Amino acid sequence: MPALHVLGSLNIDRVYRLARALREGETQIALGYRVGAGGKGANQSLAAARAGARVRHIGCVGPDGRWLADNLAADGVDVGQVRETDAPTGHAAVLVDGGGGNAIVVDPGANLRVTPEQAREALAQAGPGDWLLLQNETSAVAEAMRLAHGAGLPVLFNFAPFRPEDVPSLPLGLADTLILNEREAEGLCGQAGAEGALSALASAYPGATILLTRGAEGAYAADRGGARRWRAPSPRVEAVDTTAAGDTFIGYWAAARLEGFGMQASLERACRAAALCVSRPGAAESVPFRHEVDAFPPA
Repeated sequence: MPALHVLGSLNIDRVYRLARALREGETQIALGYRVGAGGKGANQSLAAARAGARVRHIGCVGPDGRWLADNLAADGVDVGQVRETDAPTGHAAVLVDGGGGNAIVVDPGANLRVTPEQAREALAQAGPGDWLLLQNETSAVAEAMRLAHGAGLPVLFNFAPFRPEDVPSLPLGLADTLILNEREAEGLCGQAGAEGALSALASAYPGATILLTRGAEGAYAADRGGARRWRAPSPRVEAVDTTAAGDTFIGYWAAARLEGFGMQASLERACRAAALCVSRPGAAESVPFRHEVDAFPPA
C-alpha cells in the first residue's frame, strides 16, 4: 500500500474538565486534569495508522517531547523524520465542558522549527502513489506543498487552525483535497451551510476535492468542480469529549482512500471512527482502532 506522509504538529495536551464552558472573566475550579499526547498532525497520523495505513510522520519536538514520537511509533508510525530541537515541545490547553465541547489554546513551540530542508529530505523518501497530508500548525507548509506537487504526490490540506491572514501565502491551487469544518469553510468562502459552502469552494478551487465536516451532522464532499457530491451522516453517540474527532475523521478517510475505498464508503467509515472518538475522553487515547470501527454500526 502507498504511504501517507504527514507533516504535522506534535503537542503535549494539558486537559482541564469543566462543568460548563467558561464565560468572559470567569474562574472555575476544574473537575479533572490530565496530560496526554496531542497535536492535529500527530492525531491524524495515529488515526491513519490505526485504520491500517502506512504512515510516516514529519515534525519537530523539544527535549521534553520525545515520548510523543515514541507513542506514534508504538502504533506503527515511521517517526524517522521527527526531529528533536532546542525549542520547547508544542503544547495545548484544552478546556472540555460538561457537554463534551472544547476550547483549545495552542503554543506551537517546536512545531515552528520544521524547515523546508527537513520537508525536502523527508519527501525524497516518497514512493509511487504516496500522499502528503498537512495542517496549519507547523512551519514549512507552503514549501512542502510545492515540493510534493512537484514530485507528483497528491496534497491533502486541512485548514485547522484556520487563520485568514495565512490564506494568501498558501499555494492552495496545488492541493488535491481541501479539508475544512463548517466554521473554517465560512471563514474561507463567506458561505454558511454545507451546500452553499461546497458550491463556493468547488468554484474557488476547481482542481481540488472538497471535504466538509459538520460534527454530529456528518460530512459532505464534492469532487473537482463540484459536479458530484456525497454526504454521510454521523452515528448518534453521547459526546464525552470532541477533542481529536476531526483528526480521527481525516486519518480514517485518508487511510480508506489509500486502501481503495470509494468516496461514499470512505466518508461513512470516517464518520463512524469520529463518532467513536467523541464517545471517549482525550485526544490520542480516544482514537479508535480499525477492528472497533469495523464492528461499529453505521448511522
